Amino acid sequence: MKKYLFLFTATFIWACNCKAEENPTKSRDPLEWPFSQTSIWNMPIGSDAKYVHAHIEKAMSAGMTIDEDYIVLSPDAPLMDVAENFAGWDKAKNRCAVEGKVLFSAPIPQSFIVSPETWDGTTPNAGLAVLMPDKRTIKHTQPFAHCLAGQPGTSQYVFEDVDIYSDGLYGSHGGSGLSAIGGTLRLGELTPTSGAINHAMKVNIFGRKNIYYDTETKGYRWPAKRADGYAANNYYKGRTLEIVKACRMGALLALPVKMKLDSLGFETQPARILAEAFQNYGAYLVDDTAWDVYAILTEWSPKGRFDDQFKDNWGFSMKVKDKNTPWARDMDRIFLNLHVVDNNSASSKGGGGKPLVPLAPAFKN
Repeated sequence: MKKYLFLFTATFIWACNCKAEENPTKSRDPLEWPFSQTSIWNMPIGSDAKYVHAHIEKAMSAGMTIDEDYIVLSPDAPLMDVAENFAGWDKAKNRCAVEGKVLFSAPIPQSFIVSPETWDGTTPNAGLAVLMPDKRTIKHTQPFAHCLAGQPGTSQYVFEDVDIYSDGLYGSHGGSGLSAIGGTLRLGELTPTSGAINHAMKVNIFGRKNIYYDTETKGYRWPAKRADGYAANNYYKGRTLEIVKACRMGALLALPVKMKLDSLGFETQPARILAEAFQNYGAYLVDDTAWDVYAILTEWSPKGRFDDQFKDNWGFSMKVKDKNTPWARDMDRIFLNLHVVDNNSASSKGGGGKPLVPLAPAFKN
């Protein structure tokens, strides 16, 4: 492979203490692969990473679940009003009704229907990331709904805007404050022909068993801004294994570089592809599943749903109830072996040292 040397700012040279190769891809489209090369969502694990076993407890309520991020990158679409609704995550209330002022207007196709008849679960996290008409600004809100064509969308919380060319850390994952587009498995990824996943991912785990809380850390760590509001009375209250203080909201979870992936005995090809991404980039802990399952964050957009594409490609859904299936067993193989990259920080993203794989290519144009 031909090698290229990047010129970094002095700050980054100090932070990374390495010379990184460029990804052989010539350039990238920010709509398909957003944020800067050194964003947490694009930064590989480094050779100086310090791993602490997370000892995630085996999920028992389902074999695997997903959490869908709503990603709308149609900046030329007509504007839709998004108005206040106060149902939140109350199962007895209706997210579809307009109950207050217009929060903002954004280019969202009216054909994009997010309603109780179409969304996954009873009260999904429903974080929306929508690209504004300037083709740079991403607006975040949660929990988004759009139940009827021709009507406004609804939501409750609006988070800070981010630039699609920036580091893009933050957004509408309410449990951590992290992005609803960075780290999401996107359409076109994890197919039989798509190759490796070239970015960090996002996961949710069961906070009551697996996310540490104390009064000093408040249950979170960089890059998370916070933990869930109920963390003090919930996180780790059902813990049965040893205490792992490193496993808090915002943790970078990864399979250690020294782990021989094929020794885990994967039964499915997509799980083996995911395992490689967990080793090269890891996944950020962004939300509590709130029940005893694992979840990976996937795209739902006007162009389609990741899980539908996954089923078309592999013949089964990412969501499985039965624990005794090849996919569910493979998810145990991954999640039960995840470690926290304990020295991941703003000054040593991915743990620092030489990145395990090349950095993302520059943006086209």
